[in-house]
Amino acid sequence: MSATAQHKKMTPVTIAARKAKNGDAPVVCLTCYTHYMAQIMDSMVDVMLVGDSLGMVVYGCGSTMETTLDMMIAHGKAVTRGADKSCVVVDMPFGTYQESPQLAYRNAARIMAETGCDAVKVEGGVEMADTIDFLVQRGIPVMAHIGLKPQSVRMHGGYVVQGKTQSARDAMMADAKAVERAGAFSVVLECLMAEIADDITAALDIPTIGIGASVACDGQILVTEDMLSLTSGRKPKFVKPFGNARDEIAHAVKKYADEVRAKTFPSEDYMYK
Repeated sequence: MSATAQHKKMTPVTIAARKAKNGDAPVVCLTCYTHYMAQIMDSMVDVMLVGDSLGMVVYGCGSTMETTLDMMIAHGKAVTRGADKSCVVVDMPFGTYQESPQLAYRNAARIMAETGCDAVKVEGGVEMADTIDFLVQRGIPVMAHIGLKPQSVRMHGGYVVQGKTQSARDAMMADAKAVERAGAFSVVLECLMAEIADDITAALDIPTIGIGASVACDGQILVTEDMLSLTSGRKPKFVKPFGNARDEIAHAVKKYADEVRAKTFPSEDYMYK
């Protein structure tokens, strides 16, 4: 692929066309919450999701339900300013879209206008289809999210794998088809049994983005801080560590602290004379 093609701006339209069954390369997605991380990632990923997980990852909240609209907008601005090539999608946080399509539109329009992002993401399937359609008909591209929905984790009984029974699989397929009909340009499949994720991917014409789903999905996403081993505590089975930034940062901070205490930093090379 040429350098020009590699750096072409990704949009909801170009992402929507990316299906593995058509021979397209998988869609590479990661979460992103800050300007400098956006600059680092921009040339290597297709989609940067400003996820509501930022409440937990950045602010130390106990769940995504504590993430506010103002938090999403502030971080959405930062990421958009650092993204020249990637498609930037901003999560709509809990309580900003479930009440009515009209409320969803007001909040989505604010996100789009104030951040300059390319699209928003909403959790929900059949029950959110009318809202997705309402947004899309008014010019707001929507990425859908089905399977395990973190904003509804209390309804799920915790962070548990979805689609274990035939009735659950039928419901997941109905959700997937509903958001596609409503106009979503892609759909995240979270914590689904691989078989149903495969079936959904084959049944839809829009790309599926897996997180704890299946390699057959049209793309994959992880929380960046998880895959860099920056976060602590128990991680889901689907999180593969691709680096150990936590140890690297700890090593650098310790080295700095040791040099400050030993008065070897700053040396003459780092002082004005």
